[in-house]
Amino acid sequence: MTPAPIQKNTLFYGDNLQILREYLPDECVDLIYLDPPFNSNRSYNVLFKDESGQEADAQITAFDDAWHWGAAAERTLQDLTTHAPLHVAVMIDALRQFIGKNQMLWPTW
Repeated sequence: MTPAPIQKNTLFYGDNLQILREYLPDECVDLIYLDPPFNSNRSYNVLFKDESGQEADAQITAFDDAWHWGAAAERTLQDLTTHAPLHVAVMIDALRQFIGKNQMLWPTW
């Protein structure tokens, strides 16, 4: 799939793997910045204020910071171990073996 054209110096917000696949050609990224906290088990919202500066009732759920292994994580792992360059697949497999069975790299269902 050909990535959609983007402007220079663009800030993306969302799932990094989806954005990389949809907007950026292979081997073009030098840095991805992730901003913790991670897995805080909280919902983060964007709050709005009315013209007077008082908080308005309107808000948008920005993201839920509660991650659990699921079908999407399993698909991503399978994609990494079967379609990524060999050195990436070997590293992911070694990491999974090193950290053992836990919520980070193992389904719990």
